[in-house]
Amino acid sequence: MKFTLSWLKEHLETTASVEEIADALTDLGLEVEEVVNPTDALKGFTVGFVKKAEKHPDADKLRVCIVETDEGEKQIICGAPNAREGIRVVVAKPGMYIPGIDTTISVGKIRGVESHGMMCSEREMELSDEHDGIIELPGEPVVGLAFTDWLAENDPAKIDPVIEIAITPNRQDALGVHGIARDLAARGLGTLKPMEIAPVKGSFPSPVSVTIDPALKDLGCPLFAGRVIRGVKNGPSPEWLQKRLKAIGLRPISALVDITNFFTFDACRPLHVFDADKVKGGLRIHPAKGGETLLALDEKTYEMQPGMMVISDENGPESLAGIMGGEHSGCTEETVNVFLESAYWDPVTIANTGRALKIHSDARYRFERGVDPEFTLPGLEAATQMILDLCGGEASEVVMDGAVPDTARAYRLDTDRVQSLVGMTIPAETQRATLENLGFRLEGDMAHVPSWRPDVQGEADLVEEVARIASLTKLEGKPLPRVIPGVPKQILSPRQKREQIARRTSAALGYNECVSYSFIDQKAAGLFGGGDDASKLENPISSEMSHMRPSLLPGLLQAAARNQARGIMDLALFEVGPVFHGGEPEDEELLISGILVGHTGPKDIHGARRPVDTFDAKADAEAILSAIGAPEKMMIRRDMNAWWHPGRSGKLCLGPKNVLGAFGELHPKVLRELDVKGPVVAFAIHMANVPLPKAKGTARPALVLSDLQAVERDFAFVVDSDVEALVLVNAAAGADKALIETVRVFDEFVGGSLGEGKKSLAITVRMQPTDKTLTEKDIEAVSAKIVEKVTKATGGTLRG
Repeated sequence: MKFTLSWLKEHLETTASVEEIADALTDLGLEVEEVVNPTDALKGFTVGFVKKAEKHPDADKLRVCIVETDEGEKQIICGAPNAREGIRVVVAKPGMYIPGIDTTISVGKIRGVESHGMMCSEREMELSDEHDGIIELPGEPVVGLAFTDWLAENDPAKIDPVIEIAITPNRQDALGVHGIARDLAARGLGTLKPMEIAPVKGSFPSPVSVTIDPALKDLGCPLFAGRVIRGVKNGPSPEWLQKRLKAIGLRPISALVDITNFFTFDACRPLHVFDADKVKGGLRIHPAKGGETLLALDEKTYEMQPGMMVISDENGPESLAGIMGGEHSGCTEETVNVFLESAYWDPVTIANTGRALKIHSDARYRFERGVDPEFTLPGLEAATQMILDLCGGEASEVVMDGAVPDTARAYRLDTDRVQSLVGMTIPAETQRATLENLGFRLEGDMAHVPSWRPDVQGEADLVEEVARIASLTKLEGKPLPRVIPGVPKQILSPRQKREQIARRTSAALGYNECVSYSFIDQKAAGLFGGGDDASKLENPISSEMSHMRPSLLPGLLQAAARNQARGIMDLALFEVGPVFHGGEPEDEELLISGILVGHTGPKDIHGARRPVDTFDAKADAEAILSAIGAPEKMMIRRDMNAWWHPGRSGKLCLGPKNVLGAFGELHPKVLRELDVKGPVVAFAIHMANVPLPKAKGTARPALVLSDLQAVERDFAFVVDSDVEALVLVNAAAGADKALIETVRVFDEFVGGSLGEGKKSLAITVRMQPTDKTLTEKDIEAVSAKIVEKVTKATGGTLRG
């Protein structure tokens, strides 16, 4: 939205500077994007007096002028036909930049004669396109006077600053200069000038009738009004109107069209003029059947879709309602009779039509945001009067169908809510005055919303208006009061505390945290047991985010692939977040997952670097489980999901049903589908399945030490090659749970004299007595139990 300072002052009585106005607008929520001040380019230009002008000795069309300036007399060579003795001119000195010719001038010689400056034309100073001669200033302005000061006093329109602001969708009232002035007046930067609009009395019945189709009266077009103005002269618009439109980037076309554009930007009231002689019969507003075509004013042909609002006469469509008029009934220089239209259109219908046809117009931009419905008829009267003033003619009576839609609503003004919602202390009388200045009508504690503010929909919006005008920059940060002295009670839930601990533990293990979207594509979701209709989004933001993720691993693997594509091959990534096993709230679960890719570290001379393996993921999973309070003893199961490697993965469980997590190598086919160079080992922990510890505190129990000598014995068993070491360890530990403290595997041997399908597992058993020192007989008895238990559990034999 663009406007000039002088245009703003048509609606606002103010002495504020451009800078003060720009700062206030941004603070009010109407962010200033640019201020173009012509005086910035004209600084340094001064008034001069041509004391003497003689013909150049070596050029017929050049004159050697002696010019009085604020720096004394200067010799300037000039080729303008009006360069002569005794005139006041605008002087540019050497070193100055001339915007119209994009040149910085300097002292130079022209046909052997030095020139110490330049006398400028209007085009050279970008004041107009006039370049037939240099500027001649009327009267006797003082030599050395800044040219900008002379313009400010004699021709201020030429240095009128242009302000451009960004309009948020909820502030459609600021799409007119009058609405902007209202905000500034409420802030205290001036006084709002009322728009005094007197009805124009019609002298004859309108020969053009208007009818709204019943299907549109309730929603699409509640009100359509207009009148015929006959005997107009549609020539160029006056200079003041052309300058105003040019300043905001609009091209003047004709008086009639320029008037409608003026009201679009002046009062946020889009209008349209039809050539009444080209309208056959009356105008009908109706939904399109589909397939109708219209050659619009932008010289493009548009095909209507069913339901679009169209203005038609007996010949067919004449205008796309609220968006753009038709070429056939458009006004030209030969137009003498016009039908001036003012209507209120449904914002949603206008937006849908504009998007479908890809039409962008100033009318659509305003109607789809919602203009003031109560200004429909006053806007028609104001435009009628301007047409009569500028184009002449005679106005008919107003014809209309429908009625102004009822937008009346009121909300209670609770002056205490400004403190509770915003944290600002504003006196009640100031709040009431602010709302009244913005056009609200107050009755007791009820605030009646003006028709031009459809965005105000509740009590909180009243508070926002008060705070906005008071300035949110005055809001001060203050600490919350401490109600209870001392250390406050912990407010984090056990789940939140576990999530925090898990995140910190993962980072301490060397992992980098990722935060990815909860939406993934169907292909990736399908690789991890998801991708069904239950987890499909109805309105995804892209095809790559069509489903809720069933696992955190797809996001981590995609992050790994992006890093590998950039040459980063060794990765340790983790994420804490929700996963979704269906479409219901109870199908959501909080997980922590991590992946390891590449090697354990960089190359070194000690050869410590090695590829990551399943046991790295297992160790990290166990470390995180331990940190969040999981029991130490867990069993490992092998019934894994399809995305895990079947022989290199496992589940950490408490009993047959309670799965705490999974670890291992990911299946190569999953890595191929996601374009990840493997192998990749990973873990996933179901934090909700970890039982809460019985002890509420974090203190460790008292250390229990025995003063009796511990005994260690080594055993080697020959078992089948498919027997798991864990089975053997658990069997040995169960021989005497009170006496045996630990069992640890320290060697594995395959081949040699053992034969095909056999292996040797060696374990160390540590026995710690608590009541007496173990004798040889006691040790042999426990050893026999160990051999018996292991033999029974594994089918193996003690190796000789």
